[in-house]
Amino acid sequence: MQGVPARSPGDIRMSLNRRDFVTGALGAAALVHAPARAAEAWQPSKPVRIVVPYPPGGSSDIIARSISQPLSEALKVSVIVDNKPGANGNLGADLVAKAAPDGYTLLLCDVGALAISPSVYTRLPFDPSKDLRGVTMLAYSPHLLVVHPSVKADSLKELVALSKTADLNFAVTATGSAPHLAGVAVQRATGARWVYVPYKGGVQSVQDTVAGQTQVLMNGMLATYPHVQSGKLKLLAVSKGTRMPLIGSVPTIAEQGVAGFESGTWQGVKAPRGTPDAVVQRLNRELVAVIRSADIRSRLAGQGAEVVTMSPSEEEQFFNKERARWAQVVQDADIRIE
Repeated sequence: MQGVPARSPGDIRMSLNRRDFVTGALGAAALVHAPARAAEAWQPSKPVRIVVPYPPGGSSDIIARSISQPLSEALKVSVIVDNKPGANGNLGADLVAKAAPDGYTLLLCDVGALAISPSVYTRLPFDPSKDLRGVTMLAYSPHLLVVHPSVKADSLKELVALSKTADLNFAVTATGSAPHLAGVAVQRATGARWVYVPYKGGVQSVQDTVAGQTQVLMNGMLATYPHVQSGKLKLLAVSKGTRMPLIGSVPTIAEQGVAGFESGTWQGVKAPRGTPDAVVQRLNRELVAVIRSADIRSRLAGQGAEVVTMSPSEEEQFFNKERARWAQVVQDADIRIE
């Protein structure tokens, strides 16, 4: 986040300092392989469960199902993807936070969304910083700003102008979610007027926008871009700091007047606090190898996701900085859920 005027989340770089962590992650391989011998001491003897705290079909679910089979082959046990949606991902996160710290129950989620929860929910039944520990980051994908094809706007500027004369409903994955706060930031920076409609996950918010029940949506590219390709949604802008080669003709939100704007989803893996270092290091090593494999990297890149891995300590540092950053955004937007 650069040169942000006081108390104006619309100008915040909401990618949460991507360059610092992506650059640092390039050297993570050395950190991952250093404790390899100790990590070999842990060999799972029963199935590993990956809890995805959202409905099937979202970004985290897509990545979890992409890595489950190769991870199973690496660990030589079954790897089960278990969707536990509810409370903007907090139900599944709470389940993992309270699970035995033995490596057999993992959380794969939007780490940015998890970092927001303590600021939005006044009665969160767990503390993600105290009850969970980082394993690795897996991927980043920007948010896409899309509209239903019937919306008579082909740019952010035209959408803002239209919002002042027409009723527009803005679908969000959940109240206080990263896409919701990204929408609030754009709204505040541009003066747009729309009504937020919260859902219980990204899939339903996308489906209702495709159906025309809502007209505007910001959501992770991994889960949203297929609907753009099929013509069911119209793409106006991408939230990455620079244009993406996959959609090079589409301008960024920053290019369209919201200086320095960047947002997106960060899919990462966490384990219950207390999980032994040797277990976490083994999981980190195998997860990094799987997500970096040519097949999965190519597949995700074709859908708009960038593979970004971190060591456990880097992931925790990232999370703590994200938590502090989003706390200020939530305070400025005055968003609270009892």
